[in-house]
Amino acid sequence: MTFISYSQNYEDLILWRALKGLSNGFYIDVGAAWPNKDSVTKAFYISGWNGINIEPNPELFSELNLHRPRDINLQIAISDFEGELDLNVFSETGLSTLDSKIAEEHHKVHFQSHPEKVKVYKLSQVWDQYVPQSQEVHFLKVDVEGLEERVLKSNDWGKNRPWIVVVEATEPLSQVESYLYWESTLIDAGYLFVYADGLNRFYVDSKHQNLIHSFKYPPNVFDDYILESKHQADEKIKELEKKLLEVNGELSAIVNSRAWRWTKPIRILFHNLRCIFDKSDT
Repeated sequence: MTFISYSQNYEDLILWRALKGLSNGFYIDVGAAWPNKDSVTKAFYISGWNGINIEPNPELFSELNLHRPRDINLQIAISDFEGELDLNVFSETGLSTLDSKIAEEHHKVHFQSHPEKVKVYKLSQVWDQYVPQSQEVHFLKVDVEGLEERVLKSNDWGKNRPWIVVVEATEPLSQVESYLYWESTLIDAGYLFVYADGLNRFYVDSKHQNLIHSFKYPPNVFDDYILESKHQADEKIKELEKKLLEVNGELSAIVNSRAWRWTKPIRILFHNLRCIFDKSDT
């Protein structure tokens, strides 16, 4: 069955390669943003998975609540302390950040933001409160606009071990790599770097090295996938073709009706008269 990719940079496809054999899997998405657009978890949700979506932006959190009823949706931010901070909310984008310096850079290129007070928790606290004790977490995705290091350091890696960790590895809206600030946290915790896609870096728990082969190649023809945008376009074309067939059927019924046949002489007469009048006008 063709895989539909909803994510920004094929992250879901790469994860699907490694985890498609699992049913009813579990994920944690820190910085989940939209439930559909650019979502790393939607394809898994459609396949029966569920998990935890962490999104402090109130607009995006409302969308998650609406479209992800099976998930645990939390309107909080994650950092290396517990408390409260101002979130710089950039409406209708995934750029909202707790980092005022990053917010200022966005302002320089004409993005507008407003502050929102948000509760801040450690990742370990979320894990203790919302992940059942016997529940495996099959992947953790972290995309928090500059605070990846603090998020990773806030987890108890000795106890809370997702099979795969995906972390945005460049500075916001750039190709400047930022992973050197936080990668040691994962390496020291026993995770192996297995893949980079230009935006993110993927790590596998050393206890699950059997998954590493799934990260050998970038997305390719053997993955049998289609982008969500192409899928939507194909669905619209199918819908238009269906309507066209219905219209053609209605026209065919009219042409083959008795009334159409009986009125044929009148239509011919009107056509001939129109031709005569057209000629007289010239």
